[in-house]
Amino acid sequence: MKAIHRIAMLITLSLFISCGGKEEKKKESIQIGKEPKVESIKVKEPESEEVPASKRITLENKGVGKIKNIELPATIDDAMAERGAELFKTNCTACHKIGKRFIGPSPSGIMKRRSPEWIMNMILDPQLMVEKDRCAKDLLIEFNGAAMANQNMTEEQAREILEYFRTL
Repeated sequence: MKAIHRIAMLITLSLFISCGGKEEKKKESIQIGKEPKVESIKVKEPESEEVPASKRITLENKGVGKIKNIELPATIDDAMAERGAELFKTNCTACHKIGKRFIGPSPSGIMKRRSPEWIMNMILDPQLMVEKDRCAKDLLIEFNGAAMANQNMTEEQAREILEYFRTL
């Protein structure tokens, strides 16, 4: 009887040893005359080479809102620009910095990229612009969903900020 138990035990033990537990690891060795295996890394290509919204030029777009047409004089009104600079400083610099990207885009050179109407509509009603204007939507995406706060500016204040932007 002991012999049968021993034989059964040996068979069971040999099954466990032969079936599992061991992982074979392949060792790569350097061999003369053979090139080593090199795994290729796939780099994701950019989906499009579109210009980011903050650098895109959309001068023909007037945006969405109550400002439909603005006639700018050839010369800058310094007093208005000064009031606009003060308004910008107190209401906008938490998110916008002159000459550098911050929470929102830099206003430097904005007059070369956007129409005066678009700028004023964005200042006056940024929520409406983000809902209905393609460029405003793209800016929201580019700046990680940081929506521009509505500062409840009057048209006169928005115009003063616009005049300040003309000096940048």
